[in-house]
Amino acid sequence: MAISVSRRARCARDAGVRPVVITLPAALRRLAMAATLVVTAAATAFAQCPVSLPVQGAPPPQPVFPADNWWNLDISAAPVDASSAAFIAFINNGGTRKLHPDFGGEVSPGSTAIYGMPYAIVSDTQAPQAVTFQYWDESDGVDMTTGQGVPFYPIPAQAITQAHWVEGGSPANVDQRSSSDRHLLMIDCVNRHLYELYNVYYNATQSKWYAGSGAFFDMNTSDRRPDGWTSADAAGLAIFPGLVRYDEAFHPDLSAEIRHAFRVTVRATNGYVYPASHRAGTTSGALPMGARLRLKTSVGGSDPALRTADPNLRRIFRAMQKYGLIVADNGTDMYVTGTFDTRWNSDILNPAFSLLSASDFDVIERGWNPPTGPAALSTIAASPNPVVGGNSSTGTVTLTAVAPAGGASVALFTASPNLAIPGSVLVAAGSVAASFPIATSAVSTSTTGSISATYNSVSKSVTLTINPVPPPPAAALSSLALSPTSVIGGGSVTGTVTLTAAAPSGGASISLASSNTSLATVPPAVVVAAGATTNSFTVTTKATKKPSSVTILGSYLGVTKSAPLSVRHK
Repeated sequence: MAISVSRRARCARDAGVRPVVITLPAALRRLAMAATLVVTAAATAFAQCPVSLPVQGAPPPQPVFPADNWWNLDISAAPVDASSAAFIAFINNGGTRKLHPDFGGEVSPGSTAIYGMPYAIVSDTQAPQAVTFQYWDESDGVDMTTGQGVPFYPIPAQAITQAHWVEGGSPANVDQRSSSDRHLLMIDCVNRHLYELYNVYYNATQSKWYAGSGAFFDMNTSDRRPDGWTSADAAGLAIFPGLVRYDEAFHPDLSAEIRHAFRVTVRATNGYVYPASHRAGTTSGALPMGARLRLKTSVGGSDPALRTADPNLRRIFRAMQKYGLIVADNGTDMYVTGTFDTRWNSDILNPAFSLLSASDFDVIERGWNPPTGPAALSTIAASPNPVVGGNSSTGTVTLTAVAPAGGASVALFTASPNLAIPGSVLVAAGSVAASFPIATSAVSTSTTGSISATYNSVSKSVTLTINPVPPPPAAALSSLALSPTSVIGGGSVTGTVTLTAAAPSGGASISLASSNTSLATVPPAVVVAAGATTNSFTVTTKATKKPSSVTILGSYLGVTKSAPLSVRHK
């Protein structure tokens, strides 16, 4: 679990940095709080609630925030930050920092301790509870004139005495605030309201809830916290929308995508940028809260998402390429947060995540937010380009702004007989880019084909180079070996020559020689048959009165290999 670094405002205050506190008039605060609690007919119509409530870990109501919310933003075409390499080097810290899934099931079968972030689905009738906060001046559900909590948070009574409702696993009446973050997340599935608490404890003697901070989010809107305010997370962001969830990763439809970014921690931060609203450190060279990392689509010519063969884990990695990771807390570098779910298998998760490192990511431009206004077609690209005929490439169209409601259908066209593409590709609402498959046919000589894209009367094109299958590599002499390497004079040994590739038509004649023909002789040549890579020959030795050595040599197309042979007296 990512609990090794002090949290949130504590980090800033311990470093001598005072968190920014924005004080609004009390009447305005009460009015804003009342407005968020209005149950509208539209919210009820979209409600998706389990049959029995409250329940831990059930699928949440959809959508989780609007399509244009920062958690759901397509960043595949966002520009790379000018200091990306330096930030990645800071994370690597002189080594190679691997990704780690900060989630899973029970630490051991039936244990109280758990991995990952639990969450509760509740109804709109769940009795609201008052919470006393350490950082009350940046928390919701507080009377700002007195600093006291008011009945606001729909905390299930089960969380008090039952395991697995609070982060870490222990019930809320167990005080672990000094050793764990102890988050408690609640979703009102009727109104699609999200409530999050940090550092929770229920004092049974006082019948009273305590927490470090708390935040309310209306998932029907994209309202951001006031600048300088924390939430239940250090960056001032909601936690739940950034979790890797089992129901998304292991969706039975293998074509289904995960359409949001993931929460990630780093060991230190420096300030904050949009969409974050709160700082928790001033470490020089570190990323700010709210920074985004994006998994590259090509590293060394290969797609890092394909390093795992598991289609469900690839789905997680694809989301990292399209929506990225958002730095939301101080913790352990490159720990990606997900839900507590007993269906997770750490023996699959951990090895797959370790296939990726910080160096496989770019930091996108700090504070990036896509331009507003009507979307127009910006670019069309193909990767890989060039491509060997008979293999596939991937095309990508990018808009100047996010696609409108209903998406943006971009028409595609090619006149090349060596290319096959769909007639159009849909950029989903709220996204700025979409990909489409490009099939190519085998060619005998290098050729090119053009693909054009058109949207709202704007056309762009890309030229794809299609190359023939390269000829097989020319065979070269790889090695010459003897077995055995020591023999009594008068005996014989077997020599073996090996090529780097199959011998050409007619075979490959390897010239042989001995450095001392009075001690050992070899045939003038050995032929490796066409299509083969190896052949053997005999080395004949003569009797000797004292131990001696001889070198056997083989040569082919300017490459010579040798092997020593010891010849012994009887």
